[in-house]
Amino acid sequence: MRKFRHFKGGEYEFVGIARHSETEEEYVVYRPLYNDGGLWIRPKKMFFENVTVNGESVPRFREIEENGGAGNE
Repeated sequence: MRKFRHFKGGEYEFVGIARHSETEEEYVVYRPLYNDGGLWIRPKKMFFENVTVNGESVPRFREIEENGGAGNE
């Protein structure tokens, strides 16, 4: 299972990539690991983009390894 941590702290399971039936835009399908929040989607480009936090550019979602280390996109 691929896991990601949101820049605000929540952890999420990466379910996969889905494609919009009309536009063919790619979306990331993911689910929160901290409650039964169902499935969520976000445009792939937005999921992997950087955001500015306290003047610093950080990944919106950062992949994490099972042992707690950082992984790659």
